[in-house]
Amino acid sequence: MKFFDKLAILIYILGVFSMSCCAFELDMSVDEDIRKNYNPSKLESEALPDLPKTLKSNDKYEVKKSLSTVEQVSSPAVPKTNLDTDFSSDIPMNRVSKTSPTGEIYNEIKIGRGTKFKVKSQTKVSDWNTAGAGMTFVSTAPTTKRYISFPTGSVFKGVVEESHQPNFAGNGGLLKLKANTIILNGNSHDINAKVVKANDKFIYFNNIKGKRGYWRGVAKNVNKGRQFYNKTRKASSNLASNPIGTIISPIPTIVGAVGYGVNFIASPVTALWAKGDHITLPAGTNYTIKLREDFYMYK
Repeated sequence: MKFFDKLAILIYILGVFSMSCCAFELDMSVDEDIRKNYNPSKLESEALPDLPKTLKSNDKYEVKKSLSTVEQVSSPAVPKTNLDTDFSSDIPMNRVSKTSPTGEIYNEIKIGRGTKFKVKSQTKVSDWNTAGAGMTFVSTAPTTKRYISFPTGSVFKGVVEESHQPNFAGNGGLLKLKANTIILNGNSHDINAKVVKANDKFIYFNNIKGKRGYWRGVAKNVNKGRQFYNKTRKASSNLASNPIGTIISPIPTIVGAVGYGVNFIASPVTALWAKGDHITLPAGTNYTIKLREDFYMYK
């Protein structure tokens, strides 16, 4: 059986290959049609264009002349540009030219937030002033920005934004000052500026405060206990000067020591009822004010 199986497989393989070979057949009819309708020898010469002739030396000038003529016709004339003129016509970000409804052209100049001015007050202020009280500053040094300068003597107007007198827990008086107007060349401009220095000292959070009195209150209460103790020691010394008083002379000293100790321990609590100092800034005080927001000037 194995022999017949191998023979059957061999016959099957031969049959498959013989069928594939027989199926491959070239179709030559298309080639015959081409030969009947076209002359292969003339096909190349008729279909392809003639090769260009070699230029003679006397024709080069004509070719160059024609090319230059084509370039002049096809390329539009480009005007020359003066780089300095073009760049100078650009408007910077902090100066913009605008036209008013009446047709007038004016410049809008931006003074950026963070700009500082050194000024001197012409008004005395203190924590006795209420919020809204006005004050005046005059600049003591010029401030120069691009396209504009604020000369020495420029006038600033301000107000007391907030105030309170010394209160408990050792807090001192408080002043918050704000500049809201600048006057330049007779024109007023609204600004939003805070005080960052007073008498060359930095002001944090725009709070000008009187000295705190808490630790001074603690020391004051401890000192009261010490004074009480010294008095009791003096009383004990007076009692010890006679025989009868010698027996009870230690008692005042003991009482004084106890009182001193109690007062020392309680002083951090009792100092909560202490108050700080008032704050007063006389006319002529030097300040530095700083813009909180951008503002615009028109000229």
